[in-house]
Amino acid sequence: MEFIDEKIEQYALDHSEPESDVLKKLNRETHAKVMQPRMLSGHMQGAFLSMLSKMIQPTAILEIGTYTGYSAICLAKGLVADGKLHTIDVNEELDKMVRSFIKEAELESKVECHIGDAMKIIPTLNMQFDIVFIDADKKNYSNYYDLIFDKVKTGGYIIADNVLWSGKVVDLEKNKDADTLLIDAFNKKVHTDNRVEHLLLPLRDGLMIARKK
Repeated sequence: MEFIDEKIEQYALDHSEPESDVLKKLNRETHAKVMQPRMLSGHMQGAFLSMLSKMIQPTAILEIGTYTGYSAICLAKGLVADGKLHTIDVNEELDKMVRSFIKEAELESKVECHIGDAMKIIPTLNMQFDIVFIDADKKNYSNYYDLIFDKVKTGGYIIADNVLWSGKVVDLEKNKDADTLLIDAFNKKVHTDNRVEHLLLPLRDGLMIARKK
């Protein structure tokens, strides 16, 4: 999943904004206590999401796929004073951990956690979003994109994680598993959507960034 030379990435991190104490602790606990810790956004991607959010200064963010809350905390840092981030995850078992770190990050008033099926919860959110971050089950990436598109403000951003899928998308002859094919189909869907400007950024496992025209 990591495509940058390890020494280059470490140099970049050494000369970037340091990971906060809360995020360091969350990173450690995720790796120690939670299955599939590679799903964590991590320092480099988290810092990028935080910087992007601060540049946009959103009033409303939607995150599809909370996991342990690392990316939610990073994105919420850019919210305006009365802004709100809504994050959705199907895994009820991690909810207590997520909420405890959101509280420790002093973001309780800015982050609202939803537990359940995102396809059912999203239609109940009657608002427009400046940023939507998709980082959930890959089979539904295209469905999430369609479902949230009209809820994104003009000039707003849709960001999808893991769109390089550990590099598998570059060789579909060799990698014909369902998830790889679905991620490739999603990338092609965004690439051919004339309603957005888009950039596939090869950061970590790939971020598709689409700006709604």
